Amino acid sequence: MSHSHPGGPHELGQNFLVDRSVIATIENLVAGTNGPIVELAAGDGAVTVRLGRFGRPITAVELDPGRARRLRRRTPEHVTVVNTDLLRFTLPRTPHVLVGNLPFHLTTAVLKRVLGGHEWRTAVLLVQWEVARRRAGVDGATMLTAQWWPWYEFSLRQRVPAHAFRPVPAVDGGLLVMRRREVPLVTTAGEEYRRFVRDVYTGRGRGLGEILERTGRIDRSALREWLRLEHVSARSLPKELTAEQWASLWQRITAADGGTSRRRTGRNTHSERRGRNRDR
Repeated sequence: MSHSHPGGPHELGQNFLVDRSVIATIENLVAGTNGPIVELAAGDGAVTVRLGRFGRPITAVELDPGRARRLRRRTPEHVTVVNTDLLRFTLPRTPHVLVGNLPFHLTTAVLKRVLGGHEWRTAVLLVQWEVARRRAGVDGATMLTAQWWPWYEFSLRQRVPAHAFRPVPAVDGGLLVMRRREVPLVTTAGEEYRRFVRDVYTGRGRGLGEILERTGRIDRSALREWLRLEHVSARSLPKELTAEQWASLWQRITAADGGTSRRRTGRNTHSERRGRNRDR
């Protein structure tokens, strides 16, 4: 069986969650939300059946046609089973909650699609442990987390040992919870903000002071004032900033630009090449 590439057919193999305590944790997390539920990679329905008790509309996405057929027979009418590739499934354009035990080899591709969605409010996702840690900013935020922090809160709920799955994977999983902020920390220029974060993470320098100066987006005096007000060392690394500090830095830059951010030419293509594999 061939291995996958994002957007195309992928191997049907998945590590199915069998640990009842972890399933109960997911159920409790979803119980604190409202609205329809979309479950990605529903598998044999261990989570689907438990969530079905809420009586809320559920759309369960499963690639394996045999498992999809069996799941239809096991679930009540308010559960709709869709037999399709989760990377091709179009998320609803109305508010909903996302749940999923994501295939580990597709985690990053799925997360990038999910973060670009506009209507989901909470996502409870079981992913590879190291991915969960990075997304939640444990030991420092990655570029992907920093790029989406103004709009989402990321938290690591718990580590899920490999023996909680069948078949048993080579690594542990992690339960990641993402919530859309009611009030975004950045309200405009989302794409430009994400480009700026990429330029900082891929920029050269012995710390934020040098890196930010070299972007040409903030002058030296404004940079020194921002560092002082936010209690950030010029030698700090991008991963050490909080969501609020990224937002205040962006606000300082856009204010200096008269409300619109200018983009330097001549270095972004190079930054894109350097950053392409920086945040997996």
